[in-house]
Amino acid sequence: MAVIDTAGFVTDLKDHAVDHGFHVHDERHFVETYSLRQAWEIDLHPEEGCGGPVDLHLALELDPRVLLSFEDVVMTSPEDEDPPDEFHFPLTFTWAVPPFQHGPDLLVLATEIAGVGGPDLPVEVSAIDSYGAPTDAPERALSVVARVPVSLTKILLGEEQLCESLDRCLDISRYLLEKVPGWQ
Repeated sequence: MAVIDTAGFVTDLKDHAVDHGFHVHDERHFVETYSLRQAWEIDLHPEEGCGGPVDLHLALELDPRVLLSFEDVVMTSPEDEDPPDEFHFPLTFTWAVPPFQHGPDLLVLATEIAGVGGPDLPVEVSAIDSYGAPTDAPERALSVVARVPVSLTKILLGEEQLCESLDRCLDISRYLLEKVPGWQ
């Protein structure tokens, strides 16, 4: 029996995202049969952006070695002692926007989004220019990604809420909802 209920945590995370103003569209769970690595993916967007140009994709990756190491520590620790907060799973937030031809200056955009995300949610902004034909104007695909560690100890204790991260993600999503139409 597992020490923590990761599937339950993901279900709670979806419910928590709804409480923070998101609308959940889809959820997927993948298990790699050879290594037993798992990934949960959730597609969502701000409630006011349904059918809009901005989507947010959450991905929680479970490394079985980290989980087994955490379980070993929990099983060998005294019952009245919390396990050390040394075990984490990565949670990745990826924003998707449609390609555009008249986009913003990437440095300005990265600076503005960093201000919206704040120091607790470091955000990476990058772009790729694609050319359909040599005479066509470039089409820019924007990549906005943030990563936060999810503490297994806090999941075990029922303390991992991710409120601040979800609030910052909603702010970034709303910022992009406001800006993307001007880039088309």
